[in-house]
Amino acid sequence: MLFSYKAIVNNGEEKEGTIDAINVDLAIAALQRRDLVIVSIKEAGERTSFLKKNFNFSRGVPFKDIVILSRQVATLFEAQVSALKTFKMLATEAENPYLRGKLVILTDDIQSGVSISGAMTKHPEVFSDFYVNMVKAGEESGKLSQTFNYLADYLDRSYELNSKTKNALIYPAFVIGTFVVVMILMMTMVIPKLADVLKDSGQETPLYTKIVIGMSDFLVSFGPFILAALVLFGLYFWRTQYKKGGKEYIDKLKITVPFVKELYTKLYLSRIADNIDTMLTSGISAVRALEISASVVGNSIFEKILNQASRDVKGGISVSDSLHKHEEIPNIMIQMIKIGEETGELSFIMRTVAKFYKREVDNAVDTLVGLIEPILIVALGVGVAVLLSSILIPIYNIASTGF
Repeated sequence: MLFSYKAIVNNGEEKEGTIDAINVDLAIAALQRRDLVIVSIKEAGERTSFLKKNFNFSRGVPFKDIVILSRQVATLFEAQVSALKTFKMLATEAENPYLRGKLVILTDDIQSGVSISGAMTKHPEVFSDFYVNMVKAGEESGKLSQTFNYLADYLDRSYELNSKTKNALIYPAFVIGTFVVVMILMMTMVIPKLADVLKDSGQETPLYTKIVIGMSDFLVSFGPFILAALVLFGLYFWRTQYKKGGKEYIDKLKITVPFVKELYTKLYLSRIADNIDTMLTSGISAVRALEISASVVGNSIFEKILNQASRDVKGGISVSDSLHKHEEIPNIMIQMIKIGEETGELSFIMRTVAKFYKREVDNAVDTLVGLIEPILIVALGVGVAVLLSSILIPIYNIASTGF
């Protein structure tokens, strides 16, 4: 929440500005820690549109900004810059206004004696449970600089993996969109005009031509209703993702639908292994590593599996035995984890597993894109050819008979 304030500094000069805080009490506390005497403070009277208010498009911090922030913190800590000076500097230089506001509050909390992890806990929309626990482990072990390096490396890997997966689907989505647009334009603009020529001729048209003309007439007559139905369905689908039952259903589809299940399953397995390796390396226990991985894996099915595994490990069962109960976890990963437990090198094994599945994700993406591209291009060409031939062949026949 943004507050505007008027305050007096030590030299008696009046100062105006804004501050981002959860509530007015925290805003006042943050300003007082800056040695400001508050004259007035109130919620900023910013007018927001309906979309901005209800869908919150402009708020939040992109994952890329967190990656850059972590790398900057790691670099400054390695240069022996104090935590307070580090976050003050980063708060001044942050380009994202939302992140800048959060870093200002973070700096004030650190200045007042709160630990870095404790200050970050207040901002879950910026720093995940995984992030906070990693920082806490670094504070407890005295290896905060090293921990931020681990975090920066991990986030770099995650960002690269997620970006490649998303970017790989951009071209197929573009081709599909082009295909749909071309088909709609032809059915609503080209086919009706050519169909008029056939109707005026009074000659019998083939069955496949009648089908195409019928589809065109239907699309012209009911196109707006179809579009409205698709928009409503899209909104329903979008809202379903934020409901528990709907999210579980979508997450289940991701790891069961042919062609994409291999990609998503390997993506989640790579993420799990990388999370656990990073946390074990930082000194976090296996139980806590499983719990935190469950909260950041990004799939409710694997989240349940990891939470159950965490409870089993608390009860004395090994990680490999607890994961063996779930068919979603492949045997090769279970066997590797078992070897890591027996040799005491679980972190190293998880790192190896993460690298293996990252390569598998890369290969799956390349294979999927390699298959989709020619199929879509051929489908686009065949679709256009079928539509045109169904109309042009009868017209050619009319012309050849001397109409």
